[in-house]
Amino acid sequence: MEKDLEYRQRIIAEYKEAVMPLLRYLPWLEQHAGKSVSATYQGDNIGEGTLKFPVYDGTLMNFVREASKSSLMEKNYQYVFTRNRLKTHEDERKAIIKAGWREWDLLKGILSKYVLGGRVKGTLWNEAMQEEIFYLILKQMKEIIEYWDQPIYVQGNV
Repeated sequence: MEKDLEYRQRIIAEYKEAVMPLLRYLPWLEQHAGKSVSATYQGDNIGEGTLKFPVYDGTLMNFVREASKSSLMEKNYQYVFTRNRLKTHEDERKAIIKAGWREWDLLKGILSKYVLGGRVKGTLWNEAMQEEIFYLILKQMKEIIEYWDQPIYVQGNV
């Protein structure tokens, strides 16, 4: 029993260390959840046949950059989706809300899909914001840590 407690405390400490740098984005993610955070570049010399590309909010880009460097990234995130039968945004949201400390890999997998996948498919970052995925994942990670450890106070200065 004591070994189980020590194991869980060690795991929660690792989780906390991984997620703490990202929690400063939580107030911003909450404020912008459900909204579009990109626009299409409209330059002076852009013609009708020119390829258009998205321009993202700077805070979102900082969050994505920091998240991609963290230990929360799971390169085999597709396996998480297959194993958990996640097909829709609603499936993802339900799984995130139900997740506990033992489902941390599930949370990492969903986060990774949007952070890493957004490098190839640029619409994924905006999709994660509009579907509230980034916000829900960080919120759930914070709640898991607080449940097993102690409250975390987040300042919204990003």
